Amino acid sequence: MAKLKTALIIATMAVAVAGCQKKRPETLPPGPGPVDNGGGGSGSDTGGMVQPGTAAHFRQNVVSDTINFEFDQYDIDARARQILDSQAQWLMQFPNTRITLEGHADERGTREYNLALGDRRANAAKNYLAARGVSPTRITTISYGKERPLALGSDEASWAQNRRAVTIVIN
Repeated sequence: MAKLKTALIIATMAVAVAGCQKKRPETLPPGPGPVDNGGGGSGSDTGGMVQPGTAAHFRQNVVSDTINFEFDQYDIDARARQILDSQAQWLMQFPNTRITLEGHADERGTREYNLALGDRRANAAKNYLAARGVSPTRITTISYGKERPLALGSDEASWAQNRRAVTIVIN
């Protein structure tokens, strides 16, 4: 009888410990945009030169791949126009290249609000590029809201970096 009690206690403890194991972490989406280190691959040739029309070529030849916004805004300001104009010129040279515009927000506000704000920011950039002659069929948009901060921190400098739209060349 004592052996049966001991066996039951051990079995109960084993079940309890098995139930306390850590659960698998949720799968996270990939990080912001592809990274090209210039060490070969589809964006570079063997001579270290960047192939025209690639993501690396885009980043080398435009003012920036990122525009920033003021708090709770999605208006395209003078600096953003300068950046988007350079992107539009590059995109007009490579008419088969498609892009994704990622909209982002800072950590303040609800998840839903920031997803909507990120969407408005990405679409504002898309509409600007379309007005400059880039076919809207070449542009997709996605909002990450506050889910993919560029700068970690709860201060104005970090928030300012996180309020952005990023242009990603996808082919």
